[in-house]
Amino acid sequence: MEQFISIIFKAEEETTAMIVAMLMAGGFEGVEETDDQTVISISESAYDDAAVHAVFKQFGVEYSRRTIPQQNWNAQWESSFEPVKVGQFAAIRAAFHGPVPDVAHEIVITPKMSFGTGHHATTFLMIQEMSTIDFAGKTVTDFGTGTGVLAILAEKLGASKVLAIDNDDWSINNARENIETNSCKRIQLEKAEVMLPNKVDIILANINLNVIVANLINLK
Repeated sequence: MEQFISIIFKAEEETTAMIVAMLMAGGFEGVEETDDQTVISISESAYDDAAVHAVFKQFGVEYSRRTIPQQNWNAQWESSFEPVKVGQFAAIRAAFHGPVPDVAHEIVITPKMSFGTGHHATTFLMIQEMSTIDFAGKTVTDFGTGTGVLAILAEKLGASKVLAIDNDDWSINNARENIETNSCKRIQLEKAEVMLPNKVDIILANINLNVIVANLINLK
């Protein structure tokens, strides 16, 4: 089972955002942010030590590195998972949490190491933006679905059909489990390396910028 590399650092909020964006463009995901530090991870096979060093040198920020077996990482991820509330619009929680009061939409997930539990800033911002969009009767593609959270929310908001795509087996299995947990009936889950040519009304792409750029021809 493949191990993961975690990078741990502390910086000002704006600097942290830029570092995270640059690391994610290089394939990092699974960000955990607390008041004390930021932890961002990548599979050991995809880790580029020189590239990471260059990013932190650019900002003059110190960092540490640790290697974590996937099994132990997943257990830690699950045990530390806390509900996420996006205003009164939506909440994401695990089945072992009680219902979150005073939200319009609640999503129950099994927290795995897939990207997209709501804890990362981009997922949180995507959910905020979705609150301003009319999904009723619309067709949707969720490109890089991760946990399936955005696809699930799109169906809850009235989308007529949702195509959820990811290239990672772990994410596909986790998304399938979460889709079933939330009793979704209009989500089609597909494993794919690239964006499938498919004209839709709304595209949700909470994924690395370089992947979006590589798929611009199919984003329509």
